[in-house]
Amino acid sequence: MEYRALGRTGVKVSPLCLGCMNFGWGAEEADSIKIIHRALDAGINFLDTADVYGQGTSETITGKALKKKRDGVFLATKVHGKMGEGPNDTGNSRFHIMQGCDDSLRRLGVDHIDLYQIHRPQSSVPIDETLRALDDLIRAGKVRYIGTSTYAAWQLVESLWQSEKLNLNRFVCEQPPYNLLDRRIERELLPVAQTYGVGIIPWSPLAGGMLSGKYKRGKKGPKGSRYESGEFRSGEAVPDAAWDVIEAAEAMAKEKSCKMDALALAWTLAHPAVTSSIIGPRTMQHLEDNLKALDVEISEDDKKRFDEVIKPGTHAAEYYQADFGPHPFR
Repeated sequence: MEYRALGRTGVKVSPLCLGCMNFGWGAEEADSIKIIHRALDAGINFLDTADVYGQGTSETITGKALKKKRDGVFLATKVHGKMGEGPNDTGNSRFHIMQGCDDSLRRLGVDHIDLYQIHRPQSSVPIDETLRALDDLIRAGKVRYIGTSTYAAWQLVESLWQSEKLNLNRFVCEQPPYNLLDRRIERELLPVAQTYGVGIIPWSPLAGGMLSGKYKRGKKGPKGSRYESGEFRSGEAVPDAAWDVIEAAEAMAKEKSCKMDALALAWTLAHPAVTSSIIGPRTMQHLEDNLKALDVEISEDDKKRFDEVIKPGTHAAEYYQADFGPHPFR
């Protein structure tokens, strides 16, 4: 396992980050703990969850799995989503962030969070309020580093400017959607990240499973799968442009004697701005398949072949379903 620096920090994390979103509802607790332990044994030292995943269930299970394995693990969670019925049980206010951090610490069973991320931007809350709250958490020893998720380039730059202006701890990483079907962050976000030393941790590197190899043009997906009907969750049909990319990936995977999911993950990791791609296994087999991405090499010729199918900075499908607001990269 070759570990990578997280942005301009001195922290080294594994190139694959274990996303814990499925734990507690996509996977039973016992199976989830086994998946976490197998990932740790394989050398993954980076785990990412969020308070809103299962309304705390994912954090609770993750905490149980790490009870005797906390040392050496870079543990990340997120705050923003709706965690109650009250008017202040959601968002990026100081009120919600402070309460959310204490609740996450309790569920995880730890004394500090290594990476605390704002799950989505919120224009109605000034960024300086959010940053001051996060800075106070760092100074209190409850949080080590802070980051964002699904921020547009201008929002990230605004936050860095405010941090410098107010002498506050700055965001060290951003977690955007990025995969072969959606390359929009290449236009502005990735150049910003490289310029200012911000780590990039892509979520949905398999486009919600569309790049897993189990979907075929003109056919329904496997029974019980996310896209069983052949349509996205928005109800839109998968466009031909997306199938062109999927079939190109399938052909290249055959050439490299690997599975498509491993190839798609390796492609994201081949971008110099990417620190670690988030995998979200629901089963042990999913994890084993994803781990094989570390053995797949993406050459410059491979990149050029994909560029011919889907141009840099473009997207082939609106597979993304906004849970917390509109997609910021349109």
